[in-house]
Amino acid sequence: MLLYYYRLLVNHPQNRKLIKLLTFVAILPLSQHAFALDASDTKQQNINKVNATTELHKANTLTLATAIKRTLAKNPTFNVFTLRQVSLDGQQQTQALAPAYQLGFEVENFAGSGELQGFDSTEFTVSLSSVIEMGGKRNFRMDIVSHRSAMLAAEGKIAALNLLAEVTRRYISVLAAQEDLTLAIEATQLAEETLLAVEKRAKAGSTPKAEIKRAMATVGNTRLVAATKNQQLSATKSSLALIWNERWNENSPSFAKVEGNLYHFSDDVTFEQLYGKVTQNPALLAFASEERLKSAQLRLAKSQSSTDIQWTIGIKQLQEIGDTALVAGFSVPLFSSSNNTGAIISAQADRDEVQARKTTALLQIHNQLQQAYSSRKQAIYTANNLKEIIIPLLQEALTETKIAYQRGLYSYLDYLSARQELLDAKQALIASASAALRFGADIEQLIAEPLPASQHFTQHNSAANNSVTQG
Repeated sequence: MLLYYYRLLVNHPQNRKLIKLLTFVAILPLSQHAFALDASDTKQQNINKVNATTELHKANTLTLATAIKRTLAKNPTFNVFTLRQVSLDGQQQTQALAPAYQLGFEVENFAGSGELQGFDSTEFTVSLSSVIEMGGKRNFRMDIVSHRSAMLAAEGKIAALNLLAEVTRRYISVLAAQEDLTLAIEATQLAEETLLAVEKRAKAGSTPKAEIKRAMATVGNTRLVAATKNQQLSATKSSLALIWNERWNENSPSFAKVEGNLYHFSDDVTFEQLYGKVTQNPALLAFASEERLKSAQLRLAKSQSSTDIQWTIGIKQLQEIGDTALVAGFSVPLFSSSNNTGAIISAQADRDEVQARKTTALLQIHNQLQQAYSSRKQAIYTANNLKEIIIPLLQEALTETKIAYQRGLYSYLDYLSARQELLDAKQALIASASAALRFGADIEQLIAEPLPASQHFTQHNSAANNSVTQG
């Protein structure tokens, strides 16, 4: 019965539209559910894409800490110190040896005349000889090699500190190059906006067509500058990568950008506090190691005044009577103390020279620190004024000049000048900020520790600097 009414309802011409409507209403909830599932899947896919892009960005972004780790692990500079230490270890083994023994053989009274013809009266002597060193010369020689190892360690610290400073400077150069490229792209956008404004005025008949050509040429020039800045950025990145021995190839460098804030400066440190930390500089600590080395050389020179004794002992065979006998002897050089006076004077002068050079180096470091400190302070002052006062004023002036130009109150030259003044100020900001960071790197190299004012990216190399100063 139900089947009969169903067929009747379906086959009736007036009810076919009703059937279609009921069918649509029946499947509508299912369709909404399907649409909801599709939207949910699309949203999840977008989230996954964003996460993947973020991870790729992080993987292609280089931090200063990573750059320093790569440099310390792969820079070939430290291989030289390793080989030199191996050489000193060999010298230490050599200097620890006692004087060698000598075996002697002597023949007397043969091939002579008369009764000494032939070998009937020949005397044979076999002897063993060596030297007894006086004054502790061997210990002093071993001390010299030990102090040379300490000098080598100090030189390694100096090289490591210089290398860290160079990494920081190249890292700052990449940061500045990134900002230069960003500014060049902004200049291109401003030039394109200017071109649109000029074309709009030209259509209104209030600007000659020559100004359109000038605006188009300006757009072309800004694009050329942007291309140049992009090439310079690639060069600075390659220079940074080369310091950890990553040679150039089509996939080099292995990072797309560096992380850091070029415009962040915290409170400054007083000069007195900085100068108090100069004593941690490995270059000054190396003078102490060198002075100990020269003192050891002086002690060795003084020990040369102690006369060494050369001894000999052996057996002599008398061929004529067929007997054997012991022979012994010793020899001592004369006037060795007075002959060694010049060497002692020379060693004393070499030791005193170290102290004089240390004083000179301390004065030079004081001068370098003072210049870097004042230059950094001035650069920070300039950057802050440009960022907080001058550039906001120029941005407002450019906006007002653009509106006035569109209304016909200002000329194209006024509009162009306002735009260029803003770009020049931003370029000066990049130069001042990068100079401040470079001077900060110079200060860190002189005091052998990071500055609080540059902890936005140098906090990562604090452990590395500590390892340099502590060995």
